[in-house]
Amino acid sequence: MRRAVCPGSFDPLHHGHVEVIARATNLFDDVIVAVSTNYAKKYRFDVDTRIEMIRETVSSLQGISVVPMGEGLLAEFCRKAGANAIIKGLRNTADLEYEMPMAAMNRHLTGVETVFLPTDSRYAHLSSTLIKEVSQLGGDVSEFVPRAVMRRLNES
Repeated sequence: MRRAVCPGSFDPLHHGHVEVIARATNLFDDVIVAVSTNYAKKYRFDVDTRIEMIRETVSSLQGISVVPMGEGLLAEFCRKAGANAIIKGLRNTADLEYEMPMAAMNRHLTGVETVFLPTDSRYAHLSSTLIKEVSQLGGDVSEFVPRAVMRRLNES
């Protein structure tokens, strides 16, 4: 079985994330969306809410599980999950430059390969940080996020 991990904080999930996750299901039998928590970061949504929003959004797709990543190295998470690949979406060359050293280290540590999927150009300008900022300042981000996310943004 070909299993991949698609890691991220997904705070919040946006259409660029969903598009990459959906494309990963065409390449792998099983895609694990691993929701990370970096305790040095301030999140808009707690990990349970992020998981809930992702599950609701991807419920119509086959072969996807959504789990908390917990603490520790991504490479170790992949080894324990039996994954042979990490899926990363790339918006631009800056993303590639940031991701390449991590991909090399993950391959060195456990042999897990990183598969880079270029983000659809419709979503290349999106980031969770930008969506949070615009939303917090009263801007309309509804065209950039799934309904489950928009509902929670409106509630908070």
